[in-house]
Amino acid sequence: MQKQKFVSNSQESTRMFKSSFLEMFSKIHPVTPLVLFVPVVLFFLYKTIFVFHLAFLPIILLLAAGLVVWSLTEYIMHRFLFHYHPTSNFGKRVHFIFHGVHHDYPNDAKRLVMAPAVSIPLAFIYYFLFAAILGTEYVAPFFSAFVLGYLFYDMTHYAIHHFQFKNSFWMKIKKHHMVHHYMDHDNGYGVSSKFWDIIFRTDFKNQQVNNK
Repeated sequence: MQKQKFVSNSQESTRMFKSSFLEMFSKIHPVTPLVLFVPVVLFFLYKTIFVFHLAFLPIILLLAAGLVVWSLTEYIMHRFLFHYHPTSNFGKRVHFIFHGVHHDYPNDAKRLVMAPAVSIPLAFIYYFLFAAILGTEYVAPFFSAFVLGYLFYDMTHYAIHHFQFKNSFWMKIKKHHMVHHYMDHDNGYGVSSKFWDIIFRTDFKNQQVNNK
């Protein structure tokens, strides 16, 4: 288990870019993903029902599939992209911008949701990938659920770091992520759910820290 070299326990921030213009875009209000992507969800749901006239059962199945695929995507990106350990100085700099800054300053409220400079290009890539597999009609409900899963992830991530939960369900989710931050950042990659951590054996139970 690798320990984090530095973790700020306050809500302080750090400067990421010398350019004030670039620095401005590195700080994201937590409502931003909702403003950008709720219309996307509604648009594809509209097309599903009123343009493509899909039947009820295919809609339900594709919505469920979109949520499941997002949850797996969340896990894979967090584990293999955000926690990739580069060796070059350039790679380390890119890693810090993408995710290292969050581990060093986990309570920085303006760097808890994904920046549009990343989320928008990724949304286009995933849409065209899924459209190539599913076709124009079936991708509509699938992608709406996929994006909804992403929004749930981003909002959950913000809430975990800034809300005090009393509900046992949310307390377990928060504990899982806090252990990832403060005890073992080489496990516990699921944020909105630890389902894939259990499947791929990266849950903290396997590391004997879950109940500490």
